[in-house]
Amino acid sequence: MGFLTGKTAIITGGGRAVLQSGSCGSIGYGIATAYAKEGANLVLTGRNIRKLEEAKEELERLYQIRVLSVGADVKAGADNEGVVDEVVRQTLEAFGRIDVLINVAQASASGVPLAEHTSGQFDLALYSGLYATFYYMKACYPYLAETKGAVINFASGAGLFGNFGQCAYAAAKEGIRGLSRVAATEWAKDGINVNVICPLAWTAQLENFEREYPEAFQANVKMPPAGHFGDVEAEIGRVCVQLASPDFKYMTGETLTLEGGMGLRP
Repeated sequence: MGFLTGKTAIITGGGRAVLQSGSCGSIGYGIATAYAKEGANLVLTGRNIRKLEEAKEELERLYQIRVLSVGADVKAGADNEGVVDEVVRQTLEAFGRIDVLINVAQASASGVPLAEHTSGQFDLALYSGLYATFYYMKACYPYLAETKGAVINFASGAGLFGNFGQCAYAAAKEGIRGLSRVAATEWAKDGINVNVICPLAWTAQLENFEREYPEAFQANVKMPPAGHFGDVEAEIGRVCVQLASPDFKYMTGETLTLEGGMGLRP
């Protein structure tokens, strides 16, 4: 029995992705695995229903937990509040509570220079990342206040360092960072812990980025000082477990950065 037994976590972008090597290639699924090992009930959302169902089957089989998979696509022109409200409704119907919200989902046209970026590509990044984070935080707020829960959002070095070819992605991630700081200030009185992680993990998305945009990859992606990229479960997933721990409440209101997946600092 883990310390998250009986608690419920929503993880956006929680579908199962696989690297060419066959190992886990998704930050969301790596976090889901870490939470499953601690006994949490999981709600996995995303655009790819097949990947969500694969994640559900494997997590329930391996860890004897309950997983709800809900297809949800926040995008331009959609009833996005309705989409997110339906995820929350199904979560409460299945589990009766929300303890942790982890906003991982993000799509983007990385590798495209700013002057060549289209409005559609810019919308893709902002809606899938920034707007989705905003809608999920708003919808989950009253239930997180009830459980004195935690919000864990994902930003990126793309915004911190101004990565080439990632203007929309960087804008979305910097928006998420600012949004999170405001929530940390406003929600501290409610006992809600809000933090940001800026990871560098080797994922299927990064693998695709290297293949499709090798020049942008070389310009942006540097090996962390530790000599390896962050492990999506053992390092990033476990940090997310730590941030949901009752023992971590003394850090409420702080924003943390996971430097290359290797460590945690306020």
